[in-house]
Amino acid sequence: MSRSAVVARDVCKEVSSGGASLTILSGVDLDVAAGESVAIVGASGSGKTTLLSLLAGLDLPSRGEIVLDGQSLSPLNEDARASLRAGRVGFVFQSFQLLAGFTALENVMLPAELAGLADARARALDALERVGLAARVSHYPHQLSGGEQQRVAIARAYCGQPRILFADEPTGNLDTATGARIIELLFEMNAAEGTTLVLVTHDAGLARRCGRTVTLREGRLE
Repeated sequence: MSRSAVVARDVCKEVSSGGASLTILSGVDLDVAAGESVAIVGASGSGKTTLLSLLAGLDLPSRGEIVLDGQSLSPLNEDARASLRAGRVGFVFQSFQLLAGFTALENVMLPAELAGLADARARALDALERVGLAARVSHYPHQLSGGEQQRVAIARAYCGQPRILFADEPTGNLDTATGARIIELLFEMNAAEGTTLVLVTHDAGLARRCGRTVTLREGRLE
């Protein structure tokens, strides 16, 4: 049986809003096997991005447990969770989240450098070539189109050779044709590296490409 890449057990997330407690997620159970691709779908406000943040260890649940790559996140402080993510976890955000003062190459190198990889530059150049941006390595984000920025973000996510890639609406800010190219890139690199892929999307075509789709409705998994 394949080992689990990420597990959620009875996960709840509550936040304070105007003096009252607001429940965003309630009793979520999810087990994603290593190498699997899973789409999380649901209406806006159903808790998808919150769940992704918890699964990735960017935030902690109010109750329940998240196990990321075999490590329970509950006992870890923020620095320890960041250390766990370095070299194991990659992210692709809807808003790209590139550093404006860094070139494409410098943006892509960052996770490999944080993971302490000696060949960060060579890895970054290779990743940019694989996403078709070898000629744009010295360009800054403002000099790139939205699709090119998202390709840089994908190259950055894969540069540290993560075991698990989390993507939050990776095609949400892109036109249909560009979004289709981004989808192909995600799955090409997923297949090439055997990376576990967990993504949040409104894009039915993207969800269908995943091995499994789970639906969040009002904070609960169906």
